[in-house]
Amino acid sequence: MPVKKLSKNQPTRILIVDDHPVVREGLAMLIARQPDLEVCGEAADVPEAVRQAAATSPDVAVIDIGLQTGNGLDLIRRLKARNNQLRILVWSMFGERLYAERSIHAGALGYITKEQATDQIIDAIRRVREGKVYVSAAVADRMLQRAVGAPAGRYSIDRLSNRELEVFRLVGKGLDTKEVAEAMHVSVKTVETYQARIKEKLNLKNGRELVQRAAQWLSAGK
Repeated sequence: MPVKKLSKNQPTRILIVDDHPVVREGLAMLIARQPDLEVCGEAADVPEAVRQAAATSPDVAVIDIGLQTGNGLDLIRRLKARNNQLRILVWSMFGERLYAERSIHAGALGYITKEQATDQIIDAIRRVREGKVYVSAAVADRMLQRAVGAPAGRYSIDRLSNRELEVFRLVGKGLDTKEVAEAMHVSVKTVETYQARIKEKLNLKNGRELVQRAAQWLSAGK
């Protein structure tokens, strides 16, 4: 399906999805100062984001990875499945090393971290609005290397699947197995299976090492 060109006579409609009200408010205020952009909706979790997208028909969705329920990667797929014309930009506290490529593969057009200057988020929104990819040079280089077959390290977190990475992130936040299952809307047995795969891929001996590694990774902002 060809990408629909957005009208230059109407402001680009933005849906903001972030679990921190202050962050949403700050981004909304920044967008409000741009004559070519406007906020059409806000959401803190996946169900509300899906409802807002259906009700407001945004042109661009700005999404965080970590949400109150669900995660940004799953949300990208759900939104793109419902509206393939929606342009998606991920704006997250998580470093781009692991999540940028995953976001692009899920259907986003761009990835920008919250550490970058505020004017860059506006530039990123405008680039994504035009149907162009917005990632750092380092991410573009890694994607090219991966495309030509450069392997991930033997015990690299890059080897985790998206679902395994989400379990790893939630474990790092201090959630136990039951709480992870509730947050991901899966069974405890499913989470235990993911944990076993994570330990195997990262060469971790037990659950304690898994918790320690996940907490260290999360605190490092990787």
